[in-house]
Amino acid sequence: MTNPASPQPATPRPPADDEVFNQPCPPGDIDLWAADIPLREATARHGGDAQTLAAYGASAGTARWREAAREANRQLPELHTHDRGGRRRDVVTFHPAYHDLLHLGLGAGYAGDAWTGGSHVTHAAMVYLHSQVEPGTCCPMTMTYAAVPALAANPALAAIWQPRLTARGYDPACVPITEKSAATLGMAMTEKQGGSDLRSNQTQALPDGEAFRLTGHKWFCSAPMSDGFLTLAQAPGGLTCFLVPRWLDGGANAIHLMRLKDKLGNRANASAEIEYHGAFAHRIGEEGDGVRTIIAMVHHTRLDTAMAPAGLMRAALAEAAWWCAGRSVFQRRLIDQPLMRRVLADLALDLEGAVALGFFAAATFDGTSDADRALARVVVALAKFLSNKRCPPVVYEAMETLGGMGYVEETPLPLLYREAPLNSIWEGSGNVICLDILRTLAKVPLADDALQAELQAATGADNRYDAALAAHRARWPGRPDEGDARWFADSAARLLAASLLIRNTPGAVADGWCASRLDAARGMVSGAISGLDEAALIARIGAP
Repeated sequence: MTNPASPQPATPRPPADDEVFNQPCPPGDIDLWAADIPLREATARHGGDAQTLAAYGASAGTARWREAAREANRQLPELHTHDRGGRRRDVVTFHPAYHDLLHLGLGAGYAGDAWTGGSHVTHAAMVYLHSQVEPGTCCPMTMTYAAVPALAANPALAAIWQPRLTARGYDPACVPITEKSAATLGMAMTEKQGGSDLRSNQTQALPDGEAFRLTGHKWFCSAPMSDGFLTLAQAPGGLTCFLVPRWLDGGANAIHLMRLKDKLGNRANASAEIEYHGAFAHRIGEEGDGVRTIIAMVHHTRLDTAMAPAGLMRAALAEAAWWCAGRSVFQRRLIDQPLMRRVLADLALDLEGAVALGFFAAATFDGTSDADRALARVVVALAKFLSNKRCPPVVYEAMETLGGMGYVEETPLPLLYREAPLNSIWEGSGNVICLDILRTLAKVPLADDALQAELQAATGADNRYDAALAAHRARWPGRPDEGDARWFADSAARLLAASLLIRNTPGAVADGWCASRLDAARGMVSGAISGLDEAALIARIGAP
């Protein structure tokens, strides 16, 4: 028996896990517009709607939407092919946060602004901002935006669909287009055997009065719950573009959703394999002219795939700067340590180049001259190629600045990292884009002339730029062969970014780009560079 007078051993006290130090407080609400100097400068330079974008950036940056993004990625879309009685349903269900995010973007004018008195620059800025929050929901909104010019080939259909595609709102109801206040439009082109070789498509289209019936399999259909799809099929007159409504007056169209793709990223958004079983379809454009017709949609999705990587880089870099400003190691904040500053400044230059290229491309879409239209074809491809090749390493380096925390799903870095390769692959991978650049310059002399004028406009301001441009022209006095296509595209894109930065940004940005992107005197990894104005570059990230 224990003697009550004997001292009792002390009970160990559990560690006070609420005593947290050297961990930055969660960022809370962030004004994505006010915090972003390059965005505001580019918008002003190219005539975007600052008032609309300021409101959108302030709203989209709140903690509420970051949490919605996490929920939409945690609870993935689910395919329901049949009801309990065995009847086909072919419906995909989403977490409510997915629908909320579409309300956010479409309600602000993401898909419609460029077609209803706004501009492609404002649209591009919305892509950039929304990509920082939840990039998966950009896919259905981008396709809806991009479908509008393709519908011009069928004015009667455009009169029905365009007002709903450009409406400021989101209507997910499963009803025919005439019963909806707003609509989304997707794309289903790729087949198993073809990939980018669209002319090898096997889906058949048979006339049915003034309409057609489609039969065949599509290997990729992004956003399968869209209200309709632009698709390609072999009609009696050759490969033709069609609009396939998702819903008809009598119920669902004969579109069977076979399975959802299990993707690396873009997980909040569903992508499916589908089959047409005599699906009712409207012809868009002339029979046999399908590729030419749908290229109008592809051209505009290309703008978004050129702009989105800038948004992903911005989100990753802002997260890294926030962490480095609030974390101390060896009695100094990370952001004050020389090697970390070198890395952040180098990454900031990648972002500056992507913003300059993306917004300049958007401005060419707003142009009305033949030169503008020709330049748009090549500039948007150059921007898509270079910015997407830089996006994965930038996001990874930002992740590494957080150490182990960057690998944890409670931060946005894993989502951004999974998304980083997508826009390079979507709508033509790197090789396809580079070959398209060569074809455009060869077949559209006005595009080559306009590009050369943009490159020439910056000469005389920086000897390094002048030397790099001269070397580029000496290496390729004419069109390069296909084997050089990537080298040529990489060089031309870096030179165009340099020209834009020299003419439009502070000296620290232009000087840093010319020193590190045109001069070979640097290492192969981010931060393996010297001579940057690190303070000026880091300040433009918005870091404390």
